Amino acid sequence: MPSVTDMPRGELVDSFGRVATDLRISLTDKCSLRCTYCMPAEGLPWLRKSELLTDDEIVRLAGAFVSLGVTSIRLTGGEPLLHPTLVQAGLNRVNVSIDTLDRERFRELARRDRLPDVLAGVAAAAAAGLHPVKVNAVLMRGSNAGEAPDLLGWALRHGYEMRFIEHMPLDAQHAWTRDAMVTADEMLALLDDYVLRPIGHGADGSAPAEEFEVLDGPSAAEWAARPGRLGVIASVTRPFCRDCDRLRLTADGQLRTCLFARTETDLRGPLRDGADDGELGRLIRIAVAGKQAGHGIDAADFVQPDRPMSAIGG
Repeated sequence: MPSVTDMPRGELVDSFGRVATDLRISLTDKCSLRCTYCMPAEGLPWLRKSELLTDDEIVRLAGAFVSLGVTSIRLTGGEPLLHPTLVQAGLNRVNVSIDTLDRERFRELARRDRLPDVLAGVAAAAAAGLHPVKVNAVLMRGSNAGEAPDLLGWALRHGYEMRFIEHMPLDAQHAWTRDAMVTADEMLALLDDYVLRPIGHGADGSAPAEEFEVLDGPSAAEWAARPGRLGVIASVTRPFCRDCDRLRLTADGQLRTCLFARTETDLRGPLRDGADDGELGRLIRIAVAGKQAGHGIDAADFVQPDRPMSAIGG
C-alpha cells in the first residue's frame, strides 16, 4: 500500500489505484417512509440533533473533499428532501424512489399511503427544471417485480430515467437473502418487450448503473420522440467495485469508503475539536488509502454492516 505522502497531490488514491472523485453526503438518517426492504415498521432509533453535522460543518467538510480532488457531490439520506434543498441553491438533479405505481402495493411496501404525494413530487422536480429526474425501484420477488415493464413505460412517457436496483444486504432487519433477490438478469428478462442497447457505466465507466438506450417498446409512439434511458444497478450480481470512485459521509460525520464497510473514520470529532484543513485532509487520505477491494458479498465471511441504508446514505 502506498504511503499517504506518496499519493499524488489533489487526488484521493487507494491501494488499488482507484481515484475517489464522487462524494455522497447524507443530510439525515430519517425517512418519512418505512419500506419493508429497508427498515422495520416502527422505524429506527434516529440520531440526536447534537450528533448531526450542522450546515456549516457540512460545507466545511465538503470543501475539504473538494480540495483533495472530489468533483461531484450528491446529497442523500434517509430522506434528504426532509432537509431544505432548493433549485436556487444549485441543486441540478434528483433521484426519487418509486417501487410501484399501484397505490395499495405502495402502502404495503412503504407502510404509508403516500404514492400520490411521491408522484406529485417527481412531477414538481421535473417542472422546476431538474434534469435528469431518475426514478429508482427495488424489485421484490412476489411483490412488485412484475411491474417492471409498466414502471419503465411510465418513466419513458414522462421523460424520467428509470433505474432498477438489486436488493442489497443493507436492511435494518438483516433479513436479506440472495435467493429472494431479483437479479439483473431477471430484471432484463422482464423487459423483453423493449429493445435495449447497452451503453456502459457512464462516460468514464465508474457509474454504478449499467445504462441502456431504450430504442423501441410498447406504446413507443408516446415516448419515442424523446430518447429514453434505463439504468440497472446490480451491486450484488454484477459488482463494479474495481471502478468505484465513491466515498460516503454519514449525517453524523463518519467517512465510509464503501457502502458495505465495517469501519468508519470520524471526521465530526476532529472538526469540532478544532482540526484545521490539513489535519482533516490527512484523515481523509488515510481512510481512502485503506479502502477495501470490494464489498465481499459472495465471500464466506461476509458480514452485513451494522448501519442500514438509511443511516449510511445511498
